[in-house]
Amino acid sequence: MSHTAHIPSHRKPRRSASKMALRAGVAGGVLSTLAVAAAAGTANAAEPVTETIEMPTLTTDLSTQIAQSADATQQAADSYELRAEQDAAAVKAAKQAKEDQAQAEKKAEAKAKAEAAAKKKAEEERASRAAERTTLSATAGSGSGASADADVAAPASGSVGTVISFLKAQLGDAYVMGASGPNAWDCSSLVQAAFKQAGVDLPRVSQDQSVSGTPVALSNVQVGDILYWGGAGSAYHVGVYIGNGQYLDAANPSKGVVIQDLSGYPADGAVRVL
Repeated sequence: MSHTAHIPSHRKPRRSASKMALRAGVAGGVLSTLAVAAAAGTANAAEPVTETIEMPTLTTDLSTQIAQSADATQQAADSYELRAEQDAAAVKAAKQAKEDQAQAEKKAEAKAKAEAAAKKKAEEERASRAAERTTLSATAGSGSGASADADVAAPASGSVGTVISFLKAQLGDAYVMGASGPNAWDCSSLVQAAFKQAGVDLPRVSQDQSVSGTPVALSNVQVGDILYWGGAGSAYHVGVYIGNGQYLDAANPSKGVVIQDLSGYPADGAVRVL
């Protein structure tokens, strides 16, 4: 027996390997749990920083993109609306132009018809006047001056009737200063030509015609008397009295050869040559 056998041993009893492994595993698990918890805590602690720094940036960018998208959409809508208005205006303008053209063509056609009718009428009147002039000339040449107009009454002689008939055959002719017929006259050339039909040679101008016969008071004027406006010897216009308070003259460019009322334009004097 050993001399130390009676002394109790102070060593701790040896643990079994299985117990030691179990404790190591528990300890490792605890440490792992603590490590995970620490990591999670660190991550959770960092999250507010991430939200505070990064979220405003993301929100601003997104707002900018939304605003830009809205602007682009509005611009596209405005562009489409403008294009629609332009198309509508173009259609309306084309329609109006077509209507205007049709109206212009209609007016031109009506004007052409009116001009053709007026030309035909003028030609007929010209032919009629030419026939009357031929008849009057033949009558004057043969010495017969009987008047076919009811307005030419006594004391008008045959020669006065010839004058009046010639004058009335020129109604509607143009007034042209200096013209002497056969389709255009001034006041004195018409009077001269009319009295020439009756064999009376008068001066060419109104000043001389106003003193070429016997002066007559306007209250005693008779058919065939020459009326004048202005002074005797300085008259600026002449015509011939045809009865019933009327006279015939080549009035002016706007009227031409016409019959007018003496009351509307009273003469200043008169002379009698027949």
